[in-house]
Amino acid sequence: MNQYLAITSRGLENLLAQELEQLGAQQIKVVHAGVRFKAEQGTAYRCCLWTRLASRIIQVLGEFTVRDDMDLYLGATAINWPSYFHFNTRIIVDFNGTNREIRNSQYGAMKVKDAIVDKFTKADLPRPSIDRVRPELRIHMRLSGENGILGLDMAGSGLHQRGYRTDAGKAPLRETHAAALVLKSGWVPGKPLLDPMCGSGTLLIEAAMIAADIAPGLKRKQWGFEFISDFDKEAWMEIHAEAKVKARRGPANVEPLFFGREKDQRVLSIARDNAGRAGVSELIQFKQEDATQLTCPEGFAEGVILCNPPYGERLGTTPELISLYTLFGNRLKLAFAGSTAAIYSSSNELLSCLRMRADKQFKLRNGALDCVLKTYLISAGGVKHVEGEQEGTLEETQVAPDFANRLKKNIGKLSKWANKEGLDCYRLYDADLPDYNAAIDKYQDYLVIQEYAAPKSIPEETARRRLMDVMRAAIQVTGVDTSKVVLKVRERQKGKSQYQKLSSAERHMVVDEYGVKLKVNLFDYLDTGLFLDHRITRRKLGEMAEGKDFLNLFAYTGSATCHAACGGAKSTTTVDMSNTYLRWAQENMELNGKVGRQHQFIQADCLQWLQEADGSFDLIFIDPPTFSNSKRMNQSFDVQRDHIMLMENLKRMLRPNGQIVFSNNKRHFKMDFEKLEALGLQAQNISDKTLPLDFGRNKHIHNCWIITHKEG
Repeated sequence: MNQYLAITSRGLENLLAQELEQLGAQQIKVVHAGVRFKAEQGTAYRCCLWTRLASRIIQVLGEFTVRDDMDLYLGATAINWPSYFHFNTRIIVDFNGTNREIRNSQYGAMKVKDAIVDKFTKADLPRPSIDRVRPELRIHMRLSGENGILGLDMAGSGLHQRGYRTDAGKAPLRETHAAALVLKSGWVPGKPLLDPMCGSGTLLIEAAMIAADIAPGLKRKQWGFEFISDFDKEAWMEIHAEAKVKARRGPANVEPLFFGREKDQRVLSIARDNAGRAGVSELIQFKQEDATQLTCPEGFAEGVILCNPPYGERLGTTPELISLYTLFGNRLKLAFAGSTAAIYSSSNELLSCLRMRADKQFKLRNGALDCVLKTYLISAGGVKHVEGEQEGTLEETQVAPDFANRLKKNIGKLSKWANKEGLDCYRLYDADLPDYNAAIDKYQDYLVIQEYAAPKSIPEETARRRLMDVMRAAIQVTGVDTSKVVLKVRERQKGKSQYQKLSSAERHMVVDEYGVKLKVNLFDYLDTGLFLDHRITRRKLGEMAEGKDFLNLFAYTGSATCHAACGGAKSTTTVDMSNTYLRWAQENMELNGKVGRQHQFIQADCLQWLQEADGSFDLIFIDPPTFSNSKRMNQSFDVQRDHIMLMENLKRMLRPNGQIVFSNNKRHFKMDFEKLEALGLQAQNISDKTLPLDFGRNKHIHNCWIITHKEG
């Protein structure tokens, strides 16, 4: 008997051990992400052909300690390679793992390859051919710490490659992983199985192949073991022929109890084609249907619903996924009472949106993702039948009631105020409750939810769950369509990093603020192009600007310039370091019909520009960052440390009766009145007069000053 290693995903080792035992393997031992076993040659062939769970089966030739590259070379050289394959066999070396000395898998593969070639040449044999494109035999090296296992890949390529799937939808499951989910779901042959988001059909095809007793490796054209010197062709042909007979007999003896549903017609066509190539098309009924409107197929009584819904890599998809899981959970409870659901996801938070209590759960690893398969016994509890509706509706349970009640209260208060003020956008919620540390802004019929970074004392899982509750409750309370909910994760930012680009959706909308039109972008940046807390400051600038020459420094998207221009400013000068935001500022001005040579836009480092500029202005607005050490600025800037330096430069540009409106967002900022007076300037704090109602809770969100030449 030879020694073998069957490799699988983490979490599937015990399931694979059971499968190998049924196939005749002996001396089975579960190891990390695999199973060790011994088998006669024919049994090894049968395991390769019939395993549904192993990704590779390796015939182990050597095990040795690998402290460095010399150990690796000597360990590989100790194997009598010419006795295992002919020199004209095309080979390739796969190397998995690293340690402190061997840090590069390509280097490790090269050392093993050198050892193999040297073994042939020292035996006065031609060196074998290394073929990266069409190898006939793969040499497999597995390194874990200082433990090395070296052997021959019995299949030659991944055992998940069944041969029926030539095309797939987005993020397809590996066939081996799909088979494991089927076996863990609670489904057994003879029971109906429904995949309501079937994609390319892999889950259903694997289940149908189990029911029809079709060997998963039957369509494979070439096997690695065919190129091993002791290959027993007669034994292999007998095992393969037996499997072919079972495959022909299988589908005829199986009822068509498999149901695939998919919203995307193109992907559904791929699923049908895959099922045809797998030989199970007559067993699966495919139909176009949205999972959020799922109906129970005829003949599905007390079956199993198994699916792998999308769980999203990017946070921007989360609101839509919340809706998907919530509505899908409702459909399961309404239409499938008495059945079992098995749902696979990497997000416990999204699974919680199903609003069902899991009966069992299995932790699995899908590539780099930690995932879980949860099974649910679906009861009819919670269903409230409504007259005139055939299937009834679910009585909604309030998510995060404390947060939801606060949001309802804020909406009642602020929506009336915003309508009266003529505002398209305002803040609905700003971390009012300590457990729900987020801000929610309304932009017309959109919601922008910004998560603040949680304190380090809050576990990451708790913070994620609370954010999910915020989104679910906000959608539930406001009734906003999930496609119009935008999620952003906000951390404490310094300088211009708050303006970093998040995506390139280029989706803009125009909002109205006291009669001034402004372009905002809810998707592409952390901020939208409009700081809502400065709304009253901008209106005040508009009231002050009539007939005046206006300067806007650190202008961002020029919203203050627009207010000044619409308020009747004689000229405007807008300065910012970013060409992107200067173009945005120009577009904002064009929206308001403010174009012409009297409106200047200057791309420059504002600190350097201030030191060199020689113009003069009646009204200056400056809202600098709290801190900046941008590479594009010639020096670092701290508003507390450097505000007097700003004023010294601004005084030179301020006309005798001119005014500076100076704002910043540093909490507990302290104006240096003594140095300001020494410059011949005086300051009036107007922070409380510039704080809008929707920011009333956060009295330190900004501070604002009017600075003028000292009287007398």
